Amino acid sequence: MGFTCGIIGLPNAGKSTIFNALGSARAEVANYPFCTINSNQGIVPVPDDRLQKLAKILRPEKVTPTTLEFWDIAGLVKGASRGEGLGNQFLGNIRNVDAVAHVVRCFEAENVVHVYGSVDPRRDIEIVQTELILADLQTVEKRISKATHQAKVGDKKSSAEIPFLKEVQTCLSRGLPAKGLLLPEEGQKIIHSLELLTGKPLLYVANVSEKELKERRWVSQVEALAAPEKAQVVVVCGDLEAEMAELSEEEQAEFLKEMGLTESALNQLIRVGYRLLNLITFYTTVGPELRAWTVPAGTRAPQAAGKIHTDMERGFIRAEVISLDEFVNTRSMSLAREKGLIRVEGKDYIIQDGDILHIRFHV
Repeated sequence: MGFTCGIIGLPNAGKSTIFNALGSARAEVANYPFCTINSNQGIVPVPDDRLQKLAKILRPEKVTPTTLEFWDIAGLVKGASRGEGLGNQFLGNIRNVDAVAHVVRCFEAENVVHVYGSVDPRRDIEIVQTELILADLQTVEKRISKATHQAKVGDKKSSAEIPFLKEVQTCLSRGLPAKGLLLPEEGQKIIHSLELLTGKPLLYVANVSEKELKERRWVSQVEALAAPEKAQVVVVCGDLEAEMAELSEEEQAEFLKEMGLTESALNQLIRVGYRLLNLITFYTTVGPELRAWTVPAGTRAPQAAGKIHTDMERGFIRAEVISLDEFVNTRSMSLAREKGLIRVEGKDYIIQDGDILHIRFHV
């Protein structure tokens, strides 16, 4: 696993409601339940129709989907970069995630006070973005100060960093996120090492009421702000999803049908988060277990084998590969082998989404 998405937003935006609903949501392959690691950290299965198809053909004793880890991070307030609210504690937590889901309040509720007195998605998004940019600016300026000092005593590596760091400093000083800055590979590596908050992949979650689901007067504001960033917006009615999460699988299916939907908004959120991180899925069918695995696109076969077990990467010999579609058409590994559909790939093979792998290795 190891791929994490932090849920951020202003206080009372509905982050915890969505997080808790994620925890109760049932994946279609239901033997990997949501796992709450602590009060604000949990693991959710990634919905996967292909895994279901394989399970129906293979009928394994155990089916294990791939997962994403979600963090519900404490509400951010204006001045967090200067220590207001939970301040640096919040910012420290978010630096550890791979992607960010920004929950934006798009609902009115008399019993849920808005920290700034009114519903205004544009203002709320700008507050959060500003705090993240200011926090990043502090990080970069500290790094520049350190690199400058080391460069004066002859550290060539630090000296080479400074021009890239100053480019990022200029970008952030203009109120722009770090991820929009185009740098050569060397510069990108330096920036990646800083774990900048505004350098992380971002999606917006518009938390709406049932009324807003139809009217979309505030959702349209979120979409307009997300468009220049090419960020995706997932519309979630947190209360409705939390209510649906309490239903049985059959009742959920009926509920979605009545709403004219094919899947819950939470499933959409998980899928979008998965794509946002540029992840792909491969499968293994060894022994009694059918299992899905997550790797970044572009991963080579030995590194994919290492996801299964480190010994497999160290002792990698070859990978026997068949695409999921080819296997589903033949419905038998032995028949697929007879037809020559199972390929033998070496260390340079790049894993494709939907590959079924059998790794050959020596200990």
